[in-house]
Amino acid sequence: MSLNGSCLCGQIRYRIHGPLETVLNCHCSMCRKAHGAAFRTRAAVRTADFEWLGGESLLSRFESSKGEHRTFCSVCGSNLVTLFDENPQWLGFALGTLDDDPDVKPEMHVFVGDKAPWHEITDDLPRWQEVPDY
Repeated sequence: MSLNGSCLCGQIRYRIHGPLETVLNCHCSMCRKAHGAAFRTRAAVRTADFEWLGGESLLSRFESSKGEHRTFCSVCGSNLVTLFDENPQWLGFALGTLDDDPDVKPEMHVFVGDKAPWHEITDDLPRWQEVPDY
């Protein structure tokens, strides 16, 4: 299985060659601000399974938390992956940038205590104050 994705302007392209894991909706204030939405739907993907196909030189990085670096397109601003200094074998990956159907669904909501006050969670997925340990 492989999945293709890109930023809004299409200049940054990537491919994922492996499974998406830990699919969740993150309601933390940083994800809300970075994505301009009530939450960010993201998955974990092994760094070894992720490949930039073009436009990597257009990536900008922002250290949003100590050791966590959010990447985004310097042209259109699309948020792409998060890099982790203490866990470099994994990427946090924004599902909204996929061009293909990943055939996965969110498994939970995290940081629900930080959710936007104007948003109501209406599904029955588990809700966590943090990301649970697996």
